[in-house]
This record gives sequence, C-alpha cells and structure tokens, in this order.
Amino acid sequence: MILNRWKKFIAPAIGLIILFLTWYGICRLQIFSAYVLPAPSKVWGSFWKTLVSGEIFRDIVISLGRVLKGFSIAFVLAFLLGMIRTMIPASGQFYEHFVQFFRNVPPLSLIPLLILWCGIGETTKTVIIVLASFFPMYLNIVKGFTGCDQKLLEVGNVFGYSRFERFTKIMLPYASADILVGMRIGLGYSWRAIIGAEMVAASSGLGHMILFAQQMSRTDKVIVGILVIGLIGYATDCIFGCVIKKMLKGSCKNGWN
Repeated sequence: MILNRWKKFIAPAIGLIILFLTWYGICRLQIFSAYVLPAPSKVWGSFWKTLVSGEIFRDIVISLGRVLKGFSIAFVLAFLLGMIRTMIPASGQFYEHFVQFFRNVPPLSLIPLLILWCGIGETTKTVIIVLASFFPMYLNIVKGFTGCDQKLLEVGNVFGYSRFERFTKIMLPYASADILVGMRIGLGYSWRAIIGAEMVAASSGLGHMILFAQQMSRTDKVIVGILVIGLIGYATDCIFGCVIKKMLKGSCKNGWN
C-alpha cells in the first residue's frame, strides 16, 4: 500500500528533475543570455528574498482574496441562471444567446470599457475574474440540470412533488457531480485571469509583482511569480479535487484525479 503511494510521486519527481537539469544545462552552456533565462540559483535567490521579506506572502493573500471573491460571485450567478433556465425552460430564450456570445469574448478585451464603467479600483479586477470563471461553471451546471434522468423525474411526479421539490430533491443531487467539476474548472480560470485583473492599476498581488518585475527587467522575479501562481493554483485545485472525492465518495465519473 505504501509502495503504491510512493509510485505516484516517482514519475512526477523524475520529470521535475529532468526539467531542472535541462534548465541548468541551458544556463550553464549559455545558450541564452542570463537576461532571457536566468539560472535556477538566481531564481531561487529572488524567491528567498521575497520569502524572507514577507512580500510574497502579502501578494499571495491579496491575489487569493481577489480570486475567491470573483469566483464566488461567478458561481452564484451561474447557479442562479442555470436554476432559472431549468425551472423555467422558456426563460433561456431571453439570455442564452447573450451568454453564448460573451463566452467567446476574451475578458482582457473588455478592460478599456471596464475601466471607463467601473474605474480602476477592485470592481474592475473582480469583474474580469467573474467573466473568466462564469462560463465554464454555467455550462456545466446547465448540463447537470438538463441531463437529469427522466425516469427519476417521473418518480417525482408519482410522489406528487412540486416543481421546486423536483429541483431540490432530484435534479440538484443528480447534477452535483457536474456542478462540482464546473466549479473546479472555474477556479482554474480564475487563477488564469488574475494577471489580467491585476494589470488594472494594481499596487499589490502576484500579477502586479510579475508586471512590475517585467518593467524593471527582472526576469528572475517574473519566473518566481509564474511559479508561485502555478503552485498556489495547483494546490487549490488539489484541495477542490479532494472535496469532490469526499462529497461524491469517489464516484465522480466526469471529473479527474
């Protein structure tokens, strides 16, 4: 049992070592200049300085707060619209085309308009994250609700369930897997949007750290920011994956490990 657990870590560890050695070898052979690709030791030094000063922790907390805020708002909106579309099917005709249209519009392209409408404060940053994470959650929620087994709904009719009771006692439990998977995807999109969100007059956060480092020609610090965002995003995804397995008792067929 213990050996099987260790086997899961061996392959990723080997891949990580190969990547690190390749990076070290390229820098050692000076294939690229240190400005373009700094050595691992320099990146580690920059990371250690931000760690000791506490700067990285402040940026992580601020970016995490923005991600969770935007993600939460997006989920509430996606769930409400999905619920309305399910309980009142005809309502989808009024807004479904707008949802499909804006699903194909990159949130970054809306930044100029968002600055004009919402200013350069936290509202614009939140809206960008909401726009990035809303659509995958909405599509999965609608898929879960509309894909409910008709036989279960017929059983609900036999028991005399109202429309709301059928939704809460049959459709919602049935769609829980799709909802949770949609939330997991949406959380990933929220982290992907944080750089664009913090491009808007931010003075803190991981996105701001990367952009400021780029302006100062600090490639090593840019790499530090990218690695930290990747690690934090990966950690939150793993936590969400564990929550899904717990809630669905490991029977989520349309999720992933």
